[in-house]
Amino acid sequence: MGHSLLDGKRVALWGWGREGKATYRALRAAPLAGGDIRYPDELTLFCNAQEAEDARALGDPLLRIDTDVDGERLAAFDVVIKSPGISPYSEIARAAQSRGTRFIGATQLWFVERRDADTLCVTGTKGKSTTTAMLAHLLRAAGRRTALVGNIGAPLMELIDGQADAWAIELSSYQTRDVAESGVHPHLAIVTNIYPEHLDWHGGQDRYVADKLSLVTEGEPRIAVLNAADPILAQLQLPDSKVVWFNHADGWHMQGDVIHRGDAAIFDTSNLPLPGAHNRGNLCAVLAALEAIDLDAASLAPHAATFQPLPNRLQALGERDGILYVNDSISTTPHATLAALDLYRVRPTAVLVGGHDRGLDWHDFAEAMRTHAPRAIVTMGQNGPRIHALLAPIAAEGGFALAQARDLEDAMRIAREALHGSGVMLLSPGAPSFGPYCDYVARGRHFAELAGFDPERISAIQGMGIA
Repeated sequence: MGHSLLDGKRVALWGWGREGKATYRALRAAPLAGGDIRYPDELTLFCNAQEAEDARALGDPLLRIDTDVDGERLAAFDVVIKSPGISPYSEIARAAQSRGTRFIGATQLWFVERRDADTLCVTGTKGKSTTTAMLAHLLRAAGRRTALVGNIGAPLMELIDGQADAWAIELSSYQTRDVAESGVHPHLAIVTNIYPEHLDWHGGQDRYVADKLSLVTEGEPRIAVLNAADPILAQLQLPDSKVVWFNHADGWHMQGDVIHRGDAAIFDTSNLPLPGAHNRGNLCAVLAALEAIDLDAASLAPHAATFQPLPNRLQALGERDGILYVNDSISTTPHATLAALDLYRVRPTAVLVGGHDRGLDWHDFAEAMRTHAPRAIVTMGQNGPRIHALLAPIAAEGGFALAQARDLEDAMRIAREALHGSGVMLLSPGAPSFGPYCDYVARGRHFAELAGFDPERISAIQGMGIA
């Protein structure tokens, strides 16, 4: 693709978050390592009024700022570089596409510019952040200078000229097609699992699955590391990639708490700082990936003991007045909430569920509550009433208390009363945070603050960037 991606094109940026700012800085830089992309002098930025104020402070005379965005305005550009949260399937994006405007993400730009980078990409509905961080941790233990970047919190464009032996890149479903459309094949790609999520952004489950899987189906990585226990992934045929399976009896898999490689017992995970069986399954994915790139995975496995668990993911904050507070704010699907509840099945637990409503089906969750319910379920947020209505007819049968809350603070008050001074308060919403919070991190920080913990101390991710 090369220089034709932007060279001589009318280019706009859409979105002024961290990735938008990083992309702007890269577009204003001199041609980078490969010198392949010729960046435009004049740029238009589409953003909201608050972001516009910040952008104007740059004093860039060649940056035009527009706070009104519609199909007509977008259609004036050949290429629009959009932030990940903006859907290319929206009505105004489609209107511009119909007139020839091409929408790309910064991830695509990075892959084109850094086509020689040794990229190890990770995606999946659940577990992708932990898997990516663990992959970086063990690569560093093997002596590889490794970048931990992507959706996990360090935009690729911030490190456009960074030097690393390996790039461990987390990709959301908003970014996977960027890789596929870049024409650059990743060295390796891990897919952890596939569940319905982000249906509003993608416009339906089929497109979500197709976009998510495009990393391996169209991106054609040299090596694809797939979860044999996932029914969607198990059916994939990838003739252009070497496929390595984990969670398969012939490869890396769990038997109880022990990781096995085929028939050989390799490593007891019972003392690892990894909450939940699914996280230990993710370690199997990492070990399969390391082996696939010719590292001694068995000798690296014990280094998982020094891995720092990520915040907002089944994060035990500590106890206050007999109650253990667990921050699982990253939980944005009912499946994730079920996995979190499974971890605390043996303790009295009150779970806080609900948030932004993107139409996900909670019937499987409700069915599970008939026989495996916690002590209390407190609903909140936009889809709280819908979840509550689904659970109300089975609360007596399931033996759990059910209550509706106005907001997170009210939900925590209700949960404390239900626990009677002993047990686990679990924030595992099964829904995004949009509305009261800008993202799941802000929601987790508020939960920590309301529980009496320092939100700064609990929210840092270790090892971000290049090390």
